[in-house]
Amino acid sequence: MTRVAVITIAAGRHEHLARQRAGLRACAPAADAHVVVAMRARDAAAYRADGATQVVILPQAGDALPLARARNAGAEHALAGGAGLLVFLDVDCIPAPALVGRYAAAASAAPGALLCGPVGYLPPAPDGGHPPGALARLARPHPARPLPREDELIGGGDHRLFWSLSFALTAATWRRIGGFGEEYAGYGGEDTDFGQRARERGVGLCWVGGAWAFHQHHPTATPPVQHLDAILANGARFRRRWGWWPMEGWLEAFARLGLIRHDAATDHWTRVA
Repeated sequence: MTRVAVITIAAGRHEHLARQRAGLRACAPAADAHVVVAMRARDAAAYRADGATQVVILPQAGDALPLARARNAGAEHALAGGAGLLVFLDVDCIPAPALVGRYAAAASAAPGALLCGPVGYLPPAPDGGHPPGALARLARPHPARPLPREDELIGGGDHRLFWSLSFALTAATWRRIGGFGEEYAGYGGEDTDFGQRARERGVGLCWVGGAWAFHQHHPTATPPVQHLDAILANGARFRRRWGWWPMEGWLEAFARLGLIRHDAATDHWTRVA
């Protein structure tokens, strides 16, 4: 049997992680390991409070969270433990009971693919969180992503739609892609780059019906002005490599706010304020 490891990177978000852990305990079949990568050393003790969690400490250097490096570290830890299937789950996501099993089945059917399950967005939770049995009813799927039937696999996916909230791949496919680009620092771009690395190496994108993850609500700015500098820097890195700008919706929103401007002659975005 293939050993399955779920990998979560985190900074804070203790209550969200606790609900994710409860969701993983309800999965049937269950994952063989849950690797949590702590991007702030002070969080590690709280993450270890659950004895089933393997914690890797990868403290941030400076203000930017090392998202790409943390995912790579989590994968390396899982592979060293013998994992044959890596399931990456954002700390804000609660897995549906079928998530692990659906990813495992999809990996058997399409072993060389990059597998993405649907994500449903939850409304703000009452004290104590939403009842686990109500998540599927309350969650709303992303309107810009495919929505396969519960037992369906949709191959030939657009790599530009890859997201890091919930995805899986075999150990061999991870090595073929080569992991996340650690030149990306802070928020934005590293997951779009990963999708393009997969495309470049001939790894197809497959949408996995039934592998639901439920995204827990948290306050955020739209657009995420707190990440403006990181988005500009990472976007420029991405464009140098792939020839186009990622996160265009956010860039255009920043421009409407008068925070950045676009130079059509050089196709470059710069900060105004």
